Amino acid sequence: MIFSRKRATGRHASDERTVEAPETVEAAPARGPYDVTEAPAGVQRLDLGSLQIPAVPDVEVRVQADPQGVIQQVVLVHGQSALQLGVFAAPRSEGIWDEVREEIRQSLFNDGAAAQEVTGEYGTELRARVRTEEGLTDLRFVGVDGPRWMVRAVYQGEAATNPDAAGALARCMEGLVVDRGIEAKPVREPLPLRLPREAGEAAEQAAAASEGAPAPGAN
Repeated sequence: MIFSRKRATGRHASDERTVEAPETVEAAPARGPYDVTEAPAGVQRLDLGSLQIPAVPDVEVRVQADPQGVIQQVVLVHGQSALQLGVFAAPRSEGIWDEVREEIRQSLFNDGAAAQEVTGEYGTELRARVRTEEGLTDLRFVGVDGPRWMVRAVYQGEAATNPDAAGALARCMEGLVVDRGIEAKPVREPLPLRLPREAGEAAEQAAAASEGAPAPGAN
């Protein structure tokens, strides 16, 4: 099924005393994707389990899920641009985007598409033009390594060739929250995504109706 929602609108000592150094407190990042432990409070978000997407005006969230409510794909749409999101388990000690990016580049090359590495807001990105059923499509691959997770984002449309045009989609990326959970997971395994409660209930009702189950309250 497809669930679609459009989001609305110092001080120095004067003597030679020994002073203990304060504990180092790591500041929260200025922008996301955030780990759930660092995410700013008071922000309306669509909770998809491992991913929480901030409400940004005029951005439509399209979620494709199986009959059990397990999400297979998340795509944000704004105007003529789209942003596909995925989140994966990563090691505690190091990021995996460099390795994943090289594999994407090699896969594109094998399919006859040359990919160019460029420096973007989150570090090294990949840009490519691929052939699809609709014709040639520009793609921009962005990766963000977090604590034991990695977000992979793929821009399509104008935002793929001109990052300044990403606008509302870039704001979604900057406000994204990842809830990794504490369970041990294999590296690169997709983190679980699920439909919001209200969408899951609607899916169950639709499935029951299609099977000829009586509607609630029916005699």
